[in-house]
Amino acid sequence: MNIYDIASKAGVSIATVSRVLNGKGNVSEKTKEHVLSIIEEMGYTPNIFARGLGLNSIKMVGILCSDVSDIYYATAVSTIEKELRQSGYDSLLCCTGDNIEDRKKSIDLLLSKRVDAILLVGSTFKEKSDNSHILDAAKNVPFVMINDFIDAPNIYGIVCDDFNAVRENTSIFLEQGLRRIAYLYDADTYSGALKLSGFRAAFTQLNTLSDPELIVRCAHSPEAAREQTLRLLQKQKRRLEAVVTSDDCLAVGALQAAVSAGLQIPHDIQIIGFNNSLLARCANPALTSIDNKVELLSVTAVRTLIDVFAHKNVSNKIVLSAELVKRSTTI
Repeated sequence: MNIYDIASKAGVSIATVSRVLNGKGNVSEKTKEHVLSIIEEMGYTPNIFARGLGLNSIKMVGILCSDVSDIYYATAVSTIEKELRQSGYDSLLCCTGDNIEDRKKSIDLLLSKRVDAILLVGSTFKEKSDNSHILDAAKNVPFVMINDFIDAPNIYGIVCDDFNAVRENTSIFLEQGLRRIAYLYDADTYSGALKLSGFRAAFTQLNTLSDPELIVRCAHSPEAAREQTLRLLQKQKRRLEAVVTSDDCLAVGALQAAVSAGLQIPHDIQIIGFNNSLLARCANPALTSIDNKVELLSVTAVRTLIDVFAHKNVSNKIVLSAELVKRSTTI
């Protein structure tokens, strides 16, 4: 079944069927209803790829994320898919993992499907040295990066101000007179590097230095963060006073360690997470967390893309501010 069969059955031209399907052009309401009834009767489904050949668009956007089971990524993908749908676009999702070759294959796959653009979710896609696979692909379609940025043509970054988010909230602890502050992080990505720099900058502002032994990288799991926090609690001659983390997942582990060590929270030790995810709200006690506005980042990314499609003047980098959501793990 194709458009020619529909035109023949309806007794109209192929151009008329095309105008009905695309919602464009001058077609009387009576003819439109007649064609649509034939389409329904014959169970015809338009081939979006074939239509795209003529329209130079299949109204489809590719989405790449490393792991959709992660709460942060899942929230972003869900928000993006909903916003795209409301804007008249479908989406194709590829979960790439952390392997660079798998990421390259996923980009090639999406390009072969003739997507109109590609959205990269999370700050794991920018490589430290060679980003030629992204730069080359961006010559064909726009790229929008959420919480990541590459300064190159046809690439747009929608990022949270992670540096100031961590700097300002670490400074809150320092202004309380706390100095034994640990920082737990799980990735050396674009976002991760900004957060770590922000943590160190808070100490520099007070003309003091953070203790390098209290800056710890660990695996992305509550178990790993719990183990590292217990190690710090046992090792330090002076009591650990606060913990700042790059992710709520790690903050949950730090919280578990503090509770198992018999510490009173927040009086003996204070803890701040990052992302303001469901984990922070469900923790016991509930975690204070930095909200990096993942939904707003995702909505802004899609709206930026729609503006790019409309050939509007679009900034290649948009920075959004974070917000501290205070709960029971800080004073």
